[in-house]
Amino acid sequence: MTLLLLLLLPFFGCIIAACMPAYARNREAWFAAFIALCGLLLTFSLYPEVSSGIVIKHELAWLPMFNLNLVLRMDGLAWLFSVLIQGICLLVVLYARYYMSPKDPVPRFFAFLLAFMGAMQGVVISGNLIQLVMFWELTSLTSFLLIGYWHHRADARRGARMAFTVTSIGGLCLLAGVLLLGYIAGSYDLDAVLASADIIRAHQAYLPALVLIALGALTKSAQFPFHFWLPHAMAAPTPVSAYLHSATMVKAGIFLLMRLWPVLAGTPEWTWIIGTAGVCTMLIGAYLAIFQHDLKGLLAYSTISHLGLITCLLGIGTPLAMVAAIFHTLNHAIFKASLFMAVGIIDHESGTRDMRKLSGLSRLMPYTATLAIVASAAMAGVPLLNGFLSKEMFFAEALQVGPSSNWWMSAAAVLMGVFGVAYSMRFISVFFGAKATALPKQPHEPPRWMRFPVELLVLCCLIVGIAPQLSIGVPLQTAAASVLGERLPDYNLAIWHGINAPLVMSVLAFALGILLFKVLKYRFNLLQSAHIPVLYRFNGKQAYESSMLILASSAARLERLFSSRRLQPQLLLLVLAGLFASALMLQAMPDFTHAWSVENFNLPFALLWLIGCTCAVCAAWQAKYHRLAALMLVGGTGIVTSLTFLWLSAPDLALTQLMVETVTTVLLLLGLRWLPSRISARKMNLVASSRDKLRRSRDLVIAIIAGSVMFVISYFVLLHPANFTISNFFLDNAVPGGGGTNVVNVLLVDFRNFDTLGEITVLSIVALTVYALLRRFRPAPESIGIPAQQANQVDPASRQTPAEQANSGYLLIPGIYLRLLLPVIGISAAYFFMRGHNLPGGGFIAGLVFAVGMIIQYMLAGTVWIESRLKLNPHRWIAVGIGLACFTGLGSLAFGYPFLTTHTAHLTLPLLGEIHLPSAFIFDLGVFAVVVGTTMLILIALAHQSVRSHRVPGAPVENNATTSREIR
Repeated sequence: MTLLLLLLLPFFGCIIAACMPAYARNREAWFAAFIALCGLLLTFSLYPEVSSGIVIKHELAWLPMFNLNLVLRMDGLAWLFSVLIQGICLLVVLYARYYMSPKDPVPRFFAFLLAFMGAMQGVVISGNLIQLVMFWELTSLTSFLLIGYWHHRADARRGARMAFTVTSIGGLCLLAGVLLLGYIAGSYDLDAVLASADIIRAHQAYLPALVLIALGALTKSAQFPFHFWLPHAMAAPTPVSAYLHSATMVKAGIFLLMRLWPVLAGTPEWTWIIGTAGVCTMLIGAYLAIFQHDLKGLLAYSTISHLGLITCLLGIGTPLAMVAAIFHTLNHAIFKASLFMAVGIIDHESGTRDMRKLSGLSRLMPYTATLAIVASAAMAGVPLLNGFLSKEMFFAEALQVGPSSNWWMSAAAVLMGVFGVAYSMRFISVFFGAKATALPKQPHEPPRWMRFPVELLVLCCLIVGIAPQLSIGVPLQTAAASVLGERLPDYNLAIWHGINAPLVMSVLAFALGILLFKVLKYRFNLLQSAHIPVLYRFNGKQAYESSMLILASSAARLERLFSSRRLQPQLLLLVLAGLFASALMLQAMPDFTHAWSVENFNLPFALLWLIGCTCAVCAAWQAKYHRLAALMLVGGTGIVTSLTFLWLSAPDLALTQLMVETVTTVLLLLGLRWLPSRISARKMNLVASSRDKLRRSRDLVIAIIAGSVMFVISYFVLLHPANFTISNFFLDNAVPGGGGTNVVNVLLVDFRNFDTLGEITVLSIVALTVYALLRRFRPAPESIGIPAQQANQVDPASRQTPAEQANSGYLLIPGIYLRLLLPVIGISAAYFFMRGHNLPGGGFIAGLVFAVGMIIQYMLAGTVWIESRLKLNPHRWIAVGIGLACFTGLGSLAFGYPFLTTHTAHLTLPLLGEIHLPSAFIFDLGVFAVVVGTTMLILIALAHQSVRSHRVPGAPVENNATTSREIR
C-alpha cells in the first residue's frame, strides 16, 4: 500500500492545488511542499527493505488473462530515482514560492508540477512495461503544460509544441518496442522480461525492439539527433527548468536504458547505437554550450552534454560503466538543479540572463555568486566536488573501450572535458569584472529562503565530493546491485587513487579547457560572436520547423486531392469504403439459403417494422425543408425500435430507448428552433441541372445499395449460430456473482462497470462541450425573432410570457396537474432506481425519467419561472456522479481488490429486517446523477440561449430571472 500511496499522492495533491484560489500563493506552495515531503518520507521509509536487496512489489489484478496487471515495483534503482524526484521537487516548490510573480496563475503551476511528479514517479516504480509507457506519455503531456505555462509568450508555445512533438513520437516508438519486447518474453511484467534476457538477445526481433526502445529513450533524454528541443524548452519558468531538465524528464530516458540494460545490453548493436549517440551528444552539446549568450541556454546545452556522457557510459556496457552512469546521474541532478536555480535568481534580481550584459555580480550578490561558482566547478569536475568523482570514473571506462590501439574514445572523453571546463568558465565569468550598469534592475541578494535550495544542493556537492563513500556509497551500491545483480564489480569511491591515466586526462582537460576559454575570449571576442563556428549551419530547430512545414503542406495537398470541406463528398467516400469492405465480407459469407424460410413469419411484427421503415424513409425525405416533420418521423422510428425490444423480451432496453427517444426529441426540437429556415428551390424559381439530377440519382442508388447490403449482413449474422457466446456466463452468474436477477443492470454496474464508467465520462464531456459551444453560439439574425405561430395577435397567449400562460392563461389547468406530476415522476424515478438490480430499471432509466419530469416543467412555465424557484446546478450533479462512480472503484482498491470490484453488505435494520446493499448501488447512483446532470445541462444551455437572444441590449435583468445568469 505504501507504493500505491506514493503513486496516488501527487495526483491527489494536483486536484486539490488546482482548486485553490489564485491569490493564496503561500497556501498553495506550502501544500505542494507538504505533498512532496510526504512522498519523500514514504520513500525513505522503504529504504531498510530496499537496502537489504528486497524488491518491494504491489500488484493489482487488472487483465490477468492478458498478463496486464497494475504492478508497482521498488528496487534500489527506483528508490534512488524516487528520492531525486521527490527531493528536488520539494526544493523547487520552495524556490518557486519566491520566484513566481503574484500575477501568475500559481494554482495551475503547482497542479501541473505535482501531476508531473506523479507521472515521473509512475515511470520509475512501474513493474509492467505497458504501464510504464502510459506514465511515460503522461510525462510528455504534463511537461508540455509546464513548458508552455507562460502561454502568452510565443517562444513558450513553440518550445512546448516542439518538446511534445519530439517526445511523443519517441513515445510511440517506445510503445512499439515494448510490444515487441513483451511478445518475445511472453509477458509485459518487468520481472519476467528481465528474466528472459538471453531469449530476447537471441531473438530475430531483438534489433527492431532495440531500435524502437532506443528512439523512445534518446528523444526523451535529448540525445543526438533529437537534442534540439531541450534548449527551446528553456522558455519555461526557471523552477520548471530546474526540475524537468536536471532530475526528472530528461532523466526518464536514462532511467529506461538503465532499467532495460540487463536485457538489451551486451551486444554490438547496443554499443554502436547507444554509445555512438552518447559520444555525439556529449561533444556537440559541450561545444555548443561554449558559444551561448543566455545563461539558461548554456545550462541547456551542458545538460545535453552530460546526458550524452551518461548515455555513452551505458553504451560502453561494462558493469563499472553502469555504476559510473548511476553515480553521474545523481551528481548531475544535484549540481545542475542548483545552477538552474542560481540562474533564476540572477534573472529574477537583475532582469536579464544575457551574459553580454552581466558582469561583476560577485560584488552585488556575493552569496549567490559563491554558490553558483561552486556548483559550476562541480559541473567542470573540480576535485573535492561530486562531479570530479564520476568524471574520473568515466575517463577510466573510456580507456577500456576496444583494444589498446583504439584511442578515439579516450580522446573524445578528454575533448568533452576540455569543452566542459571552457563553458563552466564562461558561466562563472559573469561574476567577475567591472560592475554591470545597463541592467533592467539593480541586482541584489534574493530572499533567504529562495536561496536555501541552492545552498542545500551545493552543500550536497561538497559532502559527496569530500566523503563519497560515507555519504552516497551504500545507496549507490544498492541501486547498482538492483541492475547488475551478481555482476556488481568491486569499486572504490576514494578521492585519491594515485597518479594514473584518468588523473592525467583530468589535468589535461583542465589545462586545455582554460586555454581554450582564454583564446576564445581574447582572440576571437567570444562575447560578441554572432554565430557558432563550424556548426552554425546545422540548425536542429530549422530542420524541425522545415519537417513540420513539409508535413503540413503534404497533408494539405492530400486533403485537396482526396477530400473536400463539404460533408456530402466525405460521406460518399466513407459509404463507398464501407461497401468495398462489405463486398469482401459477403464473399466469405457461408450459405444461408435456409435463412429466407417463412415458416416463422410473424405478420404483426413485420407490419411494425414496415411502419418503422416508412417513418425512417419519410424522415430522410422531409429532412431538408421540413425539419419538424422529419423529427416527428424519427421519433416514430424510435418508438418502433422500443416496441421491438419489448417484443423480443428486452424490457430494460425498451424503457431506455423510449426515455432516450423522449429526451432527445425535445432537445433536438429546442436546437432546431435556432436554425434558419431553408427555402426550397421551387420558391426561389430554381431548376435543377442535369448534373444535379445525375448526382442525386447516383447518391440514391448508392444509399439503397448500402442499406440493402447492411441489412443482408446484419440478418445473416443474427441467424448465424455462434460457436461461443458469453451470454450464458452472465445469466448463470448474475445472482451469485452480482447479487441481482436483472442481468442487464448487473452487467452494466458490476461485470462491465468499467465500460459504464467510461461511457458516463464521455457523456459528461459531451454535455460540457455542448454547453461551452452554446455559450459562444449566436444564432442567425433571421432566427432570433419569435416564430410566426407565436406572433399571431389574435391569440391572447401571444402577449403572455410562458410563466403567465401557466399561472393565469390557457395553460392554467395543465400547469396545475403537471406541477403536481413532478413529485410523482420523482417517486417513479426512485422506484425504477431501487428495483433496477432485480427488475427492469436502474440508474440510467431512473435518471432519464427524472430528467423528463424537469423538461416538462421547463416546457410548461419557461426558463425564468423555473430557475427562479429551483437551483439545479447540473455541473455539480455531473461531478457528484463521476465522483460516486470512482469512489466505488477506489474503495475496492483500498481493500485490496481490483478496481470497481463489487461487494454486497448485509445489514439488519429495525422494522425493515435484513437489507442487501451492494456497492454497485452507489455506482448506479453515480450513473443516475450523471444522466440527470448531463440532460439538464444541455437543456439549460438551450433554454438560456432563448433568454440571451430575446434580451434587449443594455436593459436591466428582472430580479427573478435567475436563468439569465451564466452557469459558472
